[in-house]
Amino acid sequence: MVITNPRNIAILLLALIFSFSARGQVAEAEADLRRIMDEMDVVGMSVAVVKDDKIIYSNALGLQDVERNAPLKEEHIFRIASISKSFSATSVMQLVEAGKLSLSDDMSDLVGFRVRNPKYPEKVITLKMALSHTSSINDSEGYFNLDVINPAKNPDWAKCYNDYEPGKGYEYCNLNFNMIGTIIEKKSGERFDQYVKQHILNPLGLYGGYWVESLDSTRFATLYAYDPATKEYTPSPSAYAPRREEIQNYVMGYSAPIFSPTGGMKMSATDLAKYMLMHMNDGAYNGVRIISKKSAKRMQKKVAENGYGLAIDNVENLIPGKTMRGHTGTAYGLYSAMFFHPKEKFGIVVLTNGSNTPAEEEPNQVIVATVNSLYNHLIKQQ
Repeated sequence: MVITNPRNIAILLLALIFSFSARGQVAEAEADLRRIMDEMDVVGMSVAVVKDDKIIYSNALGLQDVERNAPLKEEHIFRIASISKSFSATSVMQLVEAGKLSLSDDMSDLVGFRVRNPKYPEKVITLKMALSHTSSINDSEGYFNLDVINPAKNPDWAKCYNDYEPGKGYEYCNLNFNMIGTIIEKKSGERFDQYVKQHILNPLGLYGGYWVESLDSTRFATLYAYDPATKEYTPSPSAYAPRREEIQNYVMGYSAPIFSPTGGMKMSATDLAKYMLMHMNDGAYNGVRIISKKSAKRMQKKVAENGYGLAIDNVENLIPGKTMRGHTGTAYGLYSAMFFHPKEKFGIVVLTNGSNTPAEEEPNQVIVATVNSLYNHLIKQQ
């Protein structure tokens, strides 16, 4: 076919120019990602970038498994650590909308034992406080089961509380969300992992979950913990421990910490990006509404003074000049991030399975470098 119309020729030329420009930006982005991986000794990295209502870029670089020299692929799934908290909070908002919960509910009534800071025994600790880490509860006694804070089970239960009044301070606390997992079970009648699968993952068409044995283990990205003293990486098999015996003895409404509502979701970067699009678009994605616009806004609204909402953080130290919403994750050698800008309608997901960057930094160096690289090459230049 010969194109002779000048207008059509101009449109075709513009399309070709745009295509070449976009390819150039992608090539530059990938080159920069490899530079970051070399500088920070990253084992593997899976990323996804969204703009408006679609994923505009995704890629997997490096290794899934060092011992087998197996390359990382986009379909590989990671334990995403604390980004998991937003799935728990989303579940809570669904139950709030169904009239089964209220954010002002007393945590004591919800979990079935007394949840009170002994220094402020008359002050009610609410579900909202637990969701926003303003409950005055801490992880000093651990958080892998509810016995640590149950006065009938642990004589040192009082150590689980800080000195400040509930609602008047902030401390990030995993125990908050492991308790929330049990509340979801009590109010829904479904096991925690199954509730999330049936009410969030399946409706959105996402592959993942909290229950290890429900997933294809060949798709797990091995997580590697870095030892700065020896400069060596060690695999972290406990990240995907099946915990069969604990599950066999499961007690509904008490054993949810086995699945780690606070950090146990396993998912790929591309599926996590689709989930992020749901939050970026106020509770709906691809024609499926998961929570109401009001609930989505409520999750994103700042509660704590540092900007934390209901398992969605508001951060200003990630991309200069941008207030981003989302969450990070750090566990077993993994560093992860899921952040979006609700007004400019872009977002970035990063999952890494090993890096030499200091674990105590928040957000981690490899996350900051990767997010800014993807933003500068694929969002800012558009």
